[in-house]
Amino acid sequence: MLGNEKALWLLFVVPAILAPLYVLCFWRKAQLLKKLAGVEILKKINTSVSVPRQIFKAFMLIAAFIIIAVALTQPRWNPRSERIKRQGRDICVLLDTSRSMLAEDIRPNRLQRAKLAIQDLLEKLGGDRIAIITFAGNNAVKCPLTQDYGFVRMVLADITTESTSLGGTIIGDAIRKATDEVFDKKSREYKDIILISDGEEHKGYESFAKEAAQKASQEGIRIIAIGLGDENEGGRIPVIGQDGQKTFLKYKGQEVWSKLNGDLLREIAATNKDGRYVEAGPGKTFDLGNIYEQLIAQAGKKELESVTMTKYDEKFQIFVAAAFVLLVCEAFVSEQKKI
Repeated sequence: MLGNEKALWLLFVVPAILAPLYVLCFWRKAQLLKKLAGVEILKKINTSVSVPRQIFKAFMLIAAFIIIAVALTQPRWNPRSERIKRQGRDICVLLDTSRSMLAEDIRPNRLQRAKLAIQDLLEKLGGDRIAIITFAGNNAVKCPLTQDYGFVRMVLADITTESTSLGGTIIGDAIRKATDEVFDKKSREYKDIILISDGEEHKGYESFAKEAAQKASQEGIRIIAIGLGDENEGGRIPVIGQDGQKTFLKYKGQEVWSKLNGDLLREIAATNKDGRYVEAGPGKTFDLGNIYEQLIAQAGKKELESVTMTKYDEKFQIFVAAAFVLLVCEAFVSEQKKI
């Protein structure tokens, strides 16, 4: 069994390059000697050099190269099946993608800062499953629970304020989406929601976010709420016009200033005794990777799906040792004839 079959292409170097190169070198050497010395002198010089020994040394170098190429293919044998049990928690990230998340009171803006924080989280996950739901005036499951963090990064890169079709911020519906559609009903433990939002709920619509959080808590789901934005002054929401000029969102002729609604997020987190609220305002450190290590990584874990893997004994060391021996021996083999 080979672990790196692509390395077999190196074997084509021998007939394509190395062998012709040695032939060319021997021929070139003979031509230069003819130019430097006459036939009689050349015969006397060549009497001390063994051509078979020269060919043998070349053969040893080529053989060493072939063996190294074989070692690079990672030869392995003695296959055996091993069942690996994975443990972890189920984490659902609720990411606010309303237009207020474009406010620049946190650099570069709230949404981009949230996406960078989720990237930090992915670097720290130790086998946990993660899902992503985006929400504004409505919500959508962008990524179901998975351990494929590469896929999660691809999904995350495509998330913008256009990821949901309606404007506004309806947090309660997003929590219910995670509770009813993302998490399974078999276990009442080992589940976390990470809610990242500025907490500005859509005016004129009551999403009953606190009640949704209480229901999630009853089902064993903990909520960690991250409040993004300035709770006092807030920030303006940039708008890029068709001419590429940057202005700011206005309502009835006045610029809209979006403020963090920390009170709502605190109430949501408080519905569970293990819930937490973290304010990520201007000038405050916000590291979702550290939050994960402190609040989630140390918590209890459940057994996730087991995976059967085939393991082999790596034997490339044998070939590396053989190539080394050949190279050492080649260095000690003289081109001179025995007297």
